[in-house]
Amino acid sequence: MTERTSILSRMFLVFGLLLLIPCVLAFQLVRINYLEGEDLRLLWSKQAIDSIPIPAQRGNIYDANGTLLATNAANYLIALDPKVKDVNGKSVTQEQINQLAVTLAKQTNQSPSYFKKRISDAPSHSQYIILAKNLSPVSRDAVRELDIKGVIIEESFSRKYTFGSLAAHSLGFVNHNMDGKTGLEAYYDTELKGENGVQQVRRDPRNQISAYVGAPKKLPENGHSIHTTIDSYIQAILEDELKKGVEKHLAEYGTGIIIDPKTGAIKAMANYPTYDPNYPGSNENENRRNFAISDMVEPGSTFKLVTAIAAVEQNKVDFNEIFETPESGEVEIHGLTLRDHDPLGNMTFQEVIQKSSNVATAEIAMRLKPEVFYQYARNLGFGAETNIDLSGEVAGILNKPYDWSLVSLPWMSHGYEVLATPLQVTQAYAAFANEGMLMRPYLVDKIEDQNGNVVLDNTPVEIRRVARKKTLQKILPIFESVVTDSGTGEWAQIDGLRIAGKTGTAKKVYQGRYSNKYLASFVGFFPTEDPKYVCLIMLNEPKTSGYGGFTAGPIFRETAKRIAGLDSDIQRSMLPQDEPEFITKAPSLIGIGKEESEEILKKFDIPYSIEGKSGYVVSQTIEPGSPLPGKDKIILTLSETYLPVDSSKVKEGFAEVPELRGMSMRQATTILAELGLDVKTYRSGTVERQFPKAGDMMRLGSSVTIRGKAKSLELVAMEDRD
Repeated sequence: MTERTSILSRMFLVFGLLLLIPCVLAFQLVRINYLEGEDLRLLWSKQAIDSIPIPAQRGNIYDANGTLLATNAANYLIALDPKVKDVNGKSVTQEQINQLAVTLAKQTNQSPSYFKKRISDAPSHSQYIILAKNLSPVSRDAVRELDIKGVIIEESFSRKYTFGSLAAHSLGFVNHNMDGKTGLEAYYDTELKGENGVQQVRRDPRNQISAYVGAPKKLPENGHSIHTTIDSYIQAILEDELKKGVEKHLAEYGTGIIIDPKTGAIKAMANYPTYDPNYPGSNENENRRNFAISDMVEPGSTFKLVTAIAAVEQNKVDFNEIFETPESGEVEIHGLTLRDHDPLGNMTFQEVIQKSSNVATAEIAMRLKPEVFYQYARNLGFGAETNIDLSGEVAGILNKPYDWSLVSLPWMSHGYEVLATPLQVTQAYAAFANEGMLMRPYLVDKIEDQNGNVVLDNTPVEIRRVARKKTLQKILPIFESVVTDSGTGEWAQIDGLRIAGKTGTAKKVYQGRYSNKYLASFVGFFPTEDPKYVCLIMLNEPKTSGYGGFTAGPIFRETAKRIAGLDSDIQRSMLPQDEPEFITKAPSLIGIGKEESEEILKKFDIPYSIEGKSGYVVSQTIEPGSPLPGKDKIILTLSETYLPVDSSKVKEGFAEVPELRGMSMRQATTILAELGLDVKTYRSGTVERQFPKAGDMMRLGSSVTIRGKAKSLELVAMEDRD
């Protein structure tokens, strides 16, 4: 083949290929438009159509009185698309930007220049410049009135807790997606959130969404509303008094629970420090924990309810029996020392509970078989979840008898070697108040749909009977005597209101050993004749005192007093009845001077005689608090020391040591301080020994040592009120 022929062949091949391209394109046009056109158009339509959710509104939460506790608040985002043109083809002008900036500045805490700068600093191709978030409907309307074409207004919803931190730990909070994270918001999340709807839209090649006529739509089903058992008034009272108590006693935190014993309905539940669920991230995580259901603690002497019920029902104790405790207030059990808070001497069964003797309580418990004691503890709800409708509850720890050591039973008798939540302790005392029927605690009374139809109606749930009614009737007066002048719960007393309860003081474990840090508590119910409220107060590591009666008791008292003011039935029961015949009682005169003692006795027309010349009363023949119906004569014995104000024999810079024996430790300390002497004390109660002896001369600032011996709590209480 010649060179010319070869070139022509290649040219014809190229021209043939060039002519083939239009033919292929023509064939494709025919195929797309006519042969497969319908199918391809349908495929394009499917790919361009998408669905977006229509958010459902989260249900509201109400208190027992219908007060709104949690709802949804609309928030608005303002953005600007500066590329949008109006009907005349003009973009957003500088004058409109100035108007928008001034309007937003009035609705926020920013200056107009702030918004102008955000617009000017945005990239030149930006079509979505966010200017402000979380604006109110008022702010939205102000921006909308400007009628600027490029302004974008987007609506969203956030959770609003109408009373801030009120009942925060019960209500819980939601995250940015409106999903419940804690409390009722988490436990009832499915019921509250509802079901989102669906809206069909089109997406263009730039992924921009647009609606179209006739697009299918499924409307959302809004969440159900919850009606709780919380009484906002009682909740506010509990939170207020708990806050005062925690701050007064310098505690790490405090917990309070109020429950209706007949139904198990929670009237209030509080922790302090607390947090605002509107801004849950602004507080420490620890403040968001609900200690009432998530803390496992050794309950201390409040657990003596288990010992008392078991011993009485099993006939292991006689109410007339006298329990002898060592003079030292200590006893050794299998190599471990068990102590009372003070030497308490000989006591009846009532006084064992009334004065909270660990030694005598352990003796009583050891008369029971371990499996019997364990069963009563389980019957009262310890070692198992209460199944309250809140997320995050723990079961506590109650070991089975085969895991116990030789000292487990005596130590468990007064609330050690067992871990319980504050709610479990409250539930146990609620069963006591409810004549032995243990109820399931609950926070939600009913749930309604968006049309007001009740979809869930909670009824009280009886769990089990913990003891016979007659057993509880026998021990009720004993626990009522705790809240008297003679009991450890004297600080919880309210005039005219009968209260039964128990104090608790438990040492905390730190680094594997019991420390000098305490968990102080008081739990009680009122009115005793027809219990309507069970209230627990628990303070963690109070600094002023570890005793539950002194720290938690007054918080209970003030809370109960204010609740009684809201309850007309309790108010009527507290009204003075027919005045009983007035019976004079012997006053406490020990440690008081001669003249002052005579003045008191003359005021109440009580016959008396005095043995001794001067000084302070060291003894009296009739015990303080004893009735004097027949005007019995009281004989007082004086210390016969010189009164400080009368002494003319003391050299300058010295003081004469008075007779201190028989006085309370507090009175002796006060007298020595007034004389200018220092004091070293050992034990408590009344002064049994002193050094130096009465009449010795001591240089001012020198130390006098006094040793106490416990006397009855009734006498101590009387002296403390003098």
